[in-house]
Amino acid sequence: MKTGFIGLGNLGKAMAKRLIGEGVELIVWNRTLEKAKDLGVKTAKDPAELISEVEALFLNLTDSDAVMKVLTDEKGVLKGNCTGKLIIDTTTNHFEKVTQFHSLVKESGAYYVEAPVLGSVIPALQGLLTVLVSADREAFEKVKPLLEKIGKNIFYLEKQGLATKMKLINNLVLGSFMATLSEAIAIGEHCGISKAQVIEILQSGAGNSMILNVKKQKLLDEDFSPHFSNSLIYKDLQYLQELCYYMKKPIFTGSIVKELFAMAIAKHLSEEDFSSIYKLFKYF
Repeated sequence: MKTGFIGLGNLGKAMAKRLIGEGVELIVWNRTLEKAKDLGVKTAKDPAELISEVEALFLNLTDSDAVMKVLTDEKGVLKGNCTGKLIIDTTTNHFEKVTQFHSLVKESGAYYVEAPVLGSVIPALQGLLTVLVSADREAFEKVKPLLEKIGKNIFYLEKQGLATKMKLINNLVLGSFMATLSEAIAIGEHCGISKAQVIEILQSGAGNSMILNVKKQKLLDEDFSPHFSNSLIYKDLQYLQELCYYMKKPIFTGSIVKELFAMAIAKHLSEEDFSSIYKLFKYF
């Protein structure tokens, strides 16, 4: 299936590389086309041209405003030939905006597949992401072979918006774990225990988790080159807070953790990996 890809940030590019490695004929577009040079695939001049050339199109963008722009701009996706096409949106979206995307894409004659992913750069390169899907059953069955190239676990939630809401719930856990682990490591160091030993003990006890295992080396080396940035986790927690407000439900840990990532952004750590929240507890 000839496939398009829009959004070559850290995660998007990793997903695109995985698809290429799996033999998918890929055509890409990115606002900064230089990011596509090392992929060795054809680039489209604009999103409208891209959707007209492919059967399926992946989106992996920063936020819902970016998705709306890519869809509706003068040369956006929906200005191209969309009839019968599959638009697979892996962006972590706002819970209200994503329902608008379902409607806009359907009006264009295409299928909108809401498919946020759990995982970051390394699992994306290995095809080990978890994919949450809300879409018509027909569309889901059509895109499932493509999703299986990037994801090990695929959960079909069907009803519009549920995949996005579950992604935000997942990122409550992700952000909270990262903050708690970072604070624990920093406190251990302030007590005079080496960072490596604190981490080793946490991995043998209550701190043992996929998050610590994945971020261990970044914390040890203090190499916070981004896989998933502070600005993105902050955005996701803001979306979650707005979801809880909409449902008239309180959100306790999520609100506190969101403000910790806001502090990281205020300390000019916006584009560092979200594991750099460790710096707040160690150095500030």
